[in-house]
Amino acid sequence: MSPAGIDFGDAALEAAIRSGLDSVESMLRASVKSDYPFITETSQHLVAAGGKRFRPLVVLLASQFGDPGAQGVVPAAVVVELTHLATLYHDDVMDEASLRRGAASANSRWGNTVAILTGDFLFARASDILADLGPEAVRLQARTFERLVQGQIRETVGPDDEDPVEHYLRVVADKTGSLIGTSGRFGAMLSGAPDSAVEVLTRFGERIGVAFQLSDDLLDVMSDSTDSGKTPGTDLREGVPTLPVLLLRRESAHENADLLARLDAGLDEDDALAAVVGELRQHPVMNRARQVLQEWADDARQTLAPLPAVPAKAALDSLCDYVVRRTG
Repeated sequence: MSPAGIDFGDAALEAAIRSGLDSVESMLRASVKSDYPFITETSQHLVAAGGKRFRPLVVLLASQFGDPGAQGVVPAAVVVELTHLATLYHDDVMDEASLRRGAASANSRWGNTVAILTGDFLFARASDILADLGPEAVRLQARTFERLVQGQIRETVGPDDEDPVEHYLRVVADKTGSLIGTSGRFGAMLSGAPDSAVEVLTRFGERIGVAFQLSDDLLDVMSDSTDSGKTPGTDLREGVPTLPVLLLRRESAHENADLLARLDAGLDEDDALAAVVGELRQHPVMNRARQVLQEWADDARQTLAPLPAVPAKAALDSLCDYVVRRTG
């Protein structure tokens, strides 16, 4: 299986990306070690649980438009993954999640305080690596972190008078799209790619990042076993806003009243959750949610148009198919 389901179509590129991901993994595991063994244990918790390493993959593919062997490429890929992992520790505390990637979340295993501080430790390690990549990289990370926090605050406060679906898409752009956009920018910038390619790959990363999150939303309903390790309906049970439910609420049609009432009443019981998941799978709203996902994936694909026709461009193009295909 190719990384993240990509159809590389080029053996040399696939070998280079696999080798790069191996280097990222080695540096990532070394980066979460501490002189204090307990911190090493808590920091390695999510690294050991696996993950798609989607953000490092985007860094490595973007670097193909410059010199992929440039010194800062692999460290930058580690920085974005450390940042992503740190946000997961914090998100699980805020969401009171008990599972992450099929294993007990850090907050359920060690408590909220340890989980928050472990996330802070990973942010610190990312900053330490960044210091060697130059002031432009540090500034880019700071601005990305600002957007990550802004998105979380926007999600916490809620939409106010804004349309809930549009509000959600803005949250996703900040919480997910921003870091994947930065992944594209890091890879292109640190490999010495032309400025035009840097801008294209940043925009692509933002758009494919939003699409990737929207595909996760659909998987929460449609999949029997999601890549994230969550069981179907995890977000529904925890009351996490997702695109299908927000679209369902936007309709507020009489025929949806019973389904919405059950969603609002809570889905703590397995039978109740299974019934709602089954009903949503058959509901027309899933087709509408998939259409929104397709629009974001198509937008990401169109963004790639100015790039030269090299194998890395075809691989990025295949990501646009993958984020839709994985939802079934």
